[in-house]
Amino acid sequence: MKGLGKVITALLTVLILASCGATRSLQDGEYLLKKNKILVNDKKFNAGKLSQYVRQKANKLTISQGFYNLAGKKDNKFNSFLRRIGTPPVVYNPSLVDVSIENMKNHLTYLGYYGSEIDSRISLKKRKVFVNYYVTLGRRFKISRIDYDLPQTGTFVSDFKADRRNVSVHPGDYLSESSLEAESERSSAYLRTIGYYDLTKSNYSFVADTLTEPGVAALKMIISGDHIHKFHIDSVRISHPDRIKLRPRMLAGLNTIRPGDLYDERAVNTTYSRFSAIPVLNGVNVSLAPSGEDKVSCDISLQHTRLQGFKANLEFSSNSSALLGISPQLSYFHKNIFHGGEMLNLSFMGNFQFKPKSDIRAMEFGVTAQIRFPGFMGIPNRSGANIPQTDVNASFNFQDRPEYKRTMISTSFGYTGSLGKRFFYQVYPARLGIVRIFNMSDDFRDLVLINPYLASAYSNHFDLGLGGTLYYTTDSKPTPQGSYHYYRLAVDLSGNLLSAFNKTMKTDASGAHLIWGIPYSQYVRAEAQVGRTFVFGRKDAHAISLRLLAGAGYGYGNSVSLPYEKVFYAGGASSLRGWQARTIGPGKMPMDQTFLIPSQIGDWKLEANLEYRFKIFWKIEGATFLDAGNVWALHKGSGKEERFSWDSIAADWGVGLRLNMDIIVVRVDFGMQIHDPVTEERHGWLGPDKWFRRGNNAFHFGVGYPF
Repeated sequence: MKGLGKVITALLTVLILASCGATRSLQDGEYLLKKNKILVNDKKFNAGKLSQYVRQKANKLTISQGFYNLAGKKDNKFNSFLRRIGTPPVVYNPSLVDVSIENMKNHLTYLGYYGSEIDSRISLKKRKVFVNYYVTLGRRFKISRIDYDLPQTGTFVSDFKADRRNVSVHPGDYLSESSLEAESERSSAYLRTIGYYDLTKSNYSFVADTLTEPGVAALKMIISGDHIHKFHIDSVRISHPDRIKLRPRMLAGLNTIRPGDLYDERAVNTTYSRFSAIPVLNGVNVSLAPSGEDKVSCDISLQHTRLQGFKANLEFSSNSSALLGISPQLSYFHKNIFHGGEMLNLSFMGNFQFKPKSDIRAMEFGVTAQIRFPGFMGIPNRSGANIPQTDVNASFNFQDRPEYKRTMISTSFGYTGSLGKRFFYQVYPARLGIVRIFNMSDDFRDLVLINPYLASAYSNHFDLGLGGTLYYTTDSKPTPQGSYHYYRLAVDLSGNLLSAFNKTMKTDASGAHLIWGIPYSQYVRAEAQVGRTFVFGRKDAHAISLRLLAGAGYGYGNSVSLPYEKVFYAGGASSLRGWQARTIGPGKMPMDQTFLIPSQIGDWKLEANLEYRFKIFWKIEGATFLDAGNVWALHKGSGKEERFSWDSIAADWGVGLRLNMDIIVVRVDFGMQIHDPVTEERHGWLGPDKWFRRGNNAFHFGVGYPF
């Protein structure tokens, strides 16, 4: 393993050095475009507005470029392969400089700088070209007044004047084609919401007089067109293939375009969004056509996607202590189970941990069923583009560990929806879980009996409460392609309602109140995440992703601690990747030898992750990452080693490969520990000589980005 580390380090060093020598792969007479720089004579002007109009972008230093440069000029199979997976250097093309100048001039005119001048200066240094663009901004004109030439038909003039307070172009503003185009789009969009079905920005034109008075422009807005008037909805027809069964009442509830109403483009867009939110529909076409002098008919055509199918997922992890983990999952879905757009998800999962050539093993099996109804139990809300969903869930889980066996039955009723395309929520006003633990080993039973915290966590309990999740993201696609950020907050409350009936309940020897002979759980738990991904570079080939996570839970009243299924743990494919799941913490505590399969848990968690992603070739991506965090204890019986201290924060780094198929990402990560709070030598810091030693690293296979 030490040899492997040296090989990886040497390879990365060679690639980085090779990427610095980009000129070695150039042919005779070719020059490397090293840098473009735009210099504007007005410091208040943002030169970045012009960079996208430069036709030839310079190379940035990347490992992918290093692969290409290693090939040199010789032609053989190996060098051809290196060129294929690498990024070639950008060879300077002087003709594209003139094209870039013309592009920037046109854009400056569009922004309102008339008669701008741009000069280029080329400098050469060791076959590397540096291009400087010197921009002298052109003349600008302030709008002195705005006159309007409007159609005198019907109520158009009064309708237009009613919107005057929202006009975005005013006297005193600088004249520009960009602002005039934006105003024509805004104004025509508004008028289409009050009946003017066929009015578009093409009906708008502008005339500017810049000769009467120096430095100013008298502007006239002209709206022209034959018979500009309002339209009403005539008829609405909803059609779909006969082989898909959809209840007419549900379809009518989704539609907000109603006969007799004044045409409103917002109703058209809302109807499109509402139908598109139904999983069984993957093609929605809302078309309108005039059916009379002042009427328009609507045809809503629906196409369906695959009604049912299966999905499979597999995660695998191992560490150098030979502990293996395999997590398969198989899901069945039906997108129209009751002919009203209801979504059924039936999921089977397993988790298997074992050490080869030993008796150490653990098994977990679970089945989950969910039915999601559009609206409230299948009745869509009457207005709004977003349709909330009603979720009914039920699950069964069985765990077989060396120390005990456990069954968990749970059910919940909730509401899921969104406000716009960025803000999502889940509210579960009713959530019930029943946990039973049995077949405890003698050693584990003795440990539980002397530790009230463990006795509460590993005991039969009844969990009745409520919960919710708030989630905001700037990109809601399953696999975002650009820069985005997100915030997530989840809260669980349990036992407070039941505590009102304590006087009517029986109690056990510890004083805990019982339901059906089982203590009920009482706790509060919250978890927050903040994440941001920056995509940059040529063809968006690079990304830096960050995540901060914090969570805490506290058992009170009828509970000494959180139930086991609500505690926090660290390590794993989406956490501290230098450790397997549940093998680190709480704090500086060493591995609890009572558990043959690791089960290190805590009352609260803090974690930070940083990952740099880069494209290598085709759909293969590379990654380097850094993780830090741990879990800690809050309960009264916890010792000093279990509580938070700065030197109890664990850290790792590692490398990974990803296969990005756009709709799914398959990844492999190898994490190496750089700070282990349990290790006393060097205050827990591990040097390169220990990264590949037994117990100091972990290997993970997963689906999707880790965060």
